[in-house]
Amino acid sequence: MDHGWLEVGLAMAAMAVLALWLCRRLGLPVILAWLGLGLLAGPQGLDWLATEQIHLVAELGIVFLMFSLGLEFSLPRLWAMRSRVFGLGSAQVLITGGLGWLISLALGIELRSALVVGAAIALSSTAIVLKQLDELGWLNRRHGELSVSILLFQDLAVIPLLIVIPMLGSDSAGTALMAELGWALLKGLASFAILLWAGGYLLPRLFDEVARSRSDELFVLTTLVVALATGFITLWLGLSMALGAFLAGMLLGESQYRQQLEADIRPFRDLLMGLFFVSVGMLLDLTLVVDHALLLLALVVSVIIGKTAVIMALGVISGEKYKDALATGLCLAQIGEFSFVLIGLALTWQVLDPTLANLLVVTGVISMALAPSLINRCLDLAKRLIGQGHQWTTDPEEDLSLPREDHVVLLGYGRVGQTIARFLRRESIPYTALDLDPIRVREARLGGEPVMFGDGSRADILKETGITRAKLAVITFDNRRGIFNLLDCIRDLAPDCRILVRTRDDDTLMALEQAGADQVIPESLEGSLMLVSQVLYQLGVPLPVILKRLERERRRHYRTLHGFFSGEEGVTEQLHGVTLPEGAWAVGRSLSKVSLTHWQVSIEGVQRERERLEAREELVLAPGDTLLLMGASSKLERAERRLLDGY
Repeated sequence: MDHGWLEVGLAMAAMAVLALWLCRRLGLPVILAWLGLGLLAGPQGLDWLATEQIHLVAELGIVFLMFSLGLEFSLPRLWAMRSRVFGLGSAQVLITGGLGWLISLALGIELRSALVVGAAIALSSTAIVLKQLDELGWLNRRHGELSVSILLFQDLAVIPLLIVIPMLGSDSAGTALMAELGWALLKGLASFAILLWAGGYLLPRLFDEVARSRSDELFVLTTLVVALATGFITLWLGLSMALGAFLAGMLLGESQYRQQLEADIRPFRDLLMGLFFVSVGMLLDLTLVVDHALLLLALVVSVIIGKTAVIMALGVISGEKYKDALATGLCLAQIGEFSFVLIGLALTWQVLDPTLANLLVVTGVISMALAPSLINRCLDLAKRLIGQGHQWTTDPEEDLSLPREDHVVLLGYGRVGQTIARFLRRESIPYTALDLDPIRVREARLGGEPVMFGDGSRADILKETGITRAKLAVITFDNRRGIFNLLDCIRDLAPDCRILVRTRDDDTLMALEQAGADQVIPESLEGSLMLVSQVLYQLGVPLPVILKRLERERRRHYRTLHGFFSGEEGVTEQLHGVTLPEGAWAVGRSLSKVSLTHWQVSIEGVQRERERLEAREELVLAPGDTLLLMGASSKLERAERRLLDGY
């Protein structure tokens, strides 16, 4: 039996580990490690692999990358950022790409190849820029917001480019080529509309059913199947697999499962994307690099200076400060990973000459290697380059732009978690909750609660709650193994965060404290109220206020204390959110005229956009309002019918 392929695989895996470790230690992008591995294993190195051997696997990496990218998009989010995304972002891509195209034509490059060169230069590295800005805490600063907006449009621009480039590789010309491009774009729009319609209805329901199974394996497998299936649908339509995966991700981007989906897909995406960059690295020709060293240096300098100048000019024209505009340009001065995707696709369809492609790849690699240093020093460089001739103003909130701090993370949003959340809300203490019950999460989010779906023992999901900046974490669920796993995860990510744990009995009290819990509260009569008092005390609420709150809660007794977003537990009385569509019976009526007492259901509050309103009798209901009803589950359906249909 020939074990040669096994030896090659083992050697490549070992070299990949070493290369990734080295890049991490040196603070370089990990993409460089994969590109170097491809160079070493390809025809210019040890000649272990042929491009055809990993082509399919590398393409799957692009599919999963586009699916993950789609999760970060949503139509509401794009609409909220529309002025910067579609204004500044589109101008940057068109002007930078247009200049690259014109300069390429002037240098004698063929028309179709020049289009690919311009498109590749216009794109920046989403992975590197977002990672660096996040680590520096600059995502919420002005230059960070501008960078994210431009990157969003750049990533969107990849979609039509993935459609257009295969068409450029056809033998058609003139009118025939324009007809093919028009037909391809029409199919792209049609597939977008069909997937938007079908996926918007089917995908949330599919993941609701999968989440109810409480099976990690089924959830991961379903995620992979959805990403690949939508990719194959668009491939069947004659378009790119990446387009379908992106649309599927975008449809799920506003769902309660976004964080869990992203966490599940990330290991597959990162590994397969690594193989894609290995295939790109195999294209590098070191002899060509040596022969054209001065040309490469000129290209790198031209790309960095040119992109910085264009972005700065557009930022200043749009009314941004010189400092922020220049810092944004420095952040986005490199060539991005999607440029490699376009170059690889152009090579496949013979739109680019291999020599030109190699020059572009090396230029991109060098610019990406310089990117972390440019981003880290962008504000200092902007100040020095602008000089004292311009007025230099420091934003008063510049040092206060870090994400929310000193909040509470509730791990579990059952009865105890919701009781704690109610008290935190009254004291205006910010909190985020995490739960694995899809029904409970959906109902809570409908009611305006900051609740996410996800497994807290997963580090990447726990980071989404802001645990590294939290003042307190409260574990409220009763799963012994899960609690110990969660304690380990929290202590690794946030060693300074205090942790309170609710447990049903005290036989594991000592073990939980040894595992990292600062305080363990065994459940007993009024156990949830004990936990609430400890939470408020740890957060600095005065003791008399705590006692007064608890006494008031006792007087209200079961009526409010036992009203919960029930999920799949059996609860006598529960909260249920009902959103009023246009034309609903209750729209335009005040709460005093919307009586639900006949069904023994009360209206506990009204969620209007992002504001929680008190259930006052004079409040007039409007389309889009979400009413929080409390009552027996058997009565809620009739009450909902009353609100919607009037009977």
